[in-house]
Amino acid sequence: MNLVAILGSPHGVKGNTGKVLDALVAAARGRGAEVTLFSLAELKVGPCRACDTCHRTGLCPTRDDFHSIRDATLAADGVVLASPNYIFSVSAQMKCLFDRWCGPLHLQAMEGKYGAAVVTSGGAESPEVEAYILRFLRAMGCWTVGSVGAEGWTLADAAMARPVLELAAGLGVRLVEAIEKKQTFPDQVAERRAFYERMKGLVLAMKDRWPFEYERWQARAQR
Repeated sequence: MNLVAILGSPHGVKGNTGKVLDALVAAARGRGAEVTLFSLAELKVGPCRACDTCHRTGLCPTRDDFHSIRDATLAADGVVLASPNYIFSVSAQMKCLFDRWCGPLHLQAMEGKYGAAVVTSGGAESPEVEAYILRFLRAMGCWTVGSVGAEGWTLADAAMARPVLELAAGLGVRLVEAIEKKQTFPDQVAERRAFYERMKGLVLAMKDRWPFEYERWQARAQR
């Protein structure tokens, strides 16, 4: 089993988000999963330039670390996205990555994979950012297993941090088990199906402008 963990904190693995993600990753590895970690603080992922090249040809012309992250994620069984809460959303580093995934999103390229989210916040607003990340994962085609959030100041104290780190470890175990059991989540079916049909309809409507994606959807229909 292969998992990809993507850390969007500018502080990298030494920050609060990295600390919580590390507990999740350690638990997943303890259950036998191989985990590849990408820390966006140490990589270069630029913003989407809306050139439509990925829709036309399947290739993004911006040469940076996005390509290795994308390829590893599409080859994995599951993905964990971890970000601090920056003004009610993910970090700019993570948002750049989300926007660059527009081609795979149109193609529902992560259909059937599994996802989870980690968020830390200076206050009590992490749930809305967790929900945003999980929604993004479902839009990509994933089943979402869950999320964990924490107020960053609690992580400075070992006793206060312990319950959060235990929740993160539990989420890592649940993610592995969901993949092993090929678990489905009935409450997510309608949302995922609606977005799948939305992307299919969009690409078919844009077939003359987006030949690569149109051909991929046509090939899917013939399976």
